Amino acid sequence: MTYETSGTIQSWAEEDRPREKLMLKGKAALSEAELIAILINSGTVDLTAVDVARIILKSVGHNLNELARLSVKDLSKFRGIGEAKAISIVAALELGRRRREQDRPQRARITCSRDAYNEMLPHLLDKPHEEFWILPLNRANEVMRPVQVSAGGVSGTVADPKIIFRHALEQLASGMILLHNHPSGNLTPSQADKDLTRRLKDAGRLLDIPVLDHLIFTDKAYYSFADEGIL
Repeated sequence: MTYETSGTIQSWAEEDRPREKLMLKGKAALSEAELIAILINSGTVDLTAVDVARIILKSVGHNLNELARLSVKDLSKFRGIGEAKAISIVAALELGRRRREQDRPQRARITCSRDAYNEMLPHLLDKPHEEFWILPLNRANEVMRPVQVSAGGVSGTVADPKIIFRHALEQLASGMILLHNHPSGNLTPSQADKDLTRRLKDAGRLLDIPVLDHLIFTDKAYYSFADEGIL
């Protein structure tokens, strides 16, 4: 069914109201707009909750990954969405992200750059700002515990070598992979990225914690220093 007319959800046939539809037909029968409508509960004087949800989805090209990138402040700009409703949407999307994270093996073995990228998807996907992480590895190249080293703005973050190696030493890592995201989607490493990688590689050699790779992460692709032969 399409919803071309406005008005309250209560005025629709019972089987077409999102909550009732979920109970009667199951969650899979609901569209993304209807699921979001359940979260926000009510619309405006002239827009139903589904109307408001459809407007929000249209603004992100009906892409749920893009929706997850919106902050409470971003969502609150839509008519009919106050802070409480925005928080409900953000919380629901975060639960989905955490569920995806828990479904993965606890001790992933890294055999290539793609493995490292997949390991970090739950941590770095949809981030609107830059973050720097490390993957400490044991002798079997299994991930011990991913560590966020720093978080910054849209264009950069500080990665202190002393803090990076402190985390690696605390876990008695036998090696590590560096990762940071580029929210812009640009995969090209900056000169600062190259310089930092070289310094950390040199330090890792001295501490017997080799830096095996440095990945630049975006939501759809990645750049591997090791694969490109510049590590």
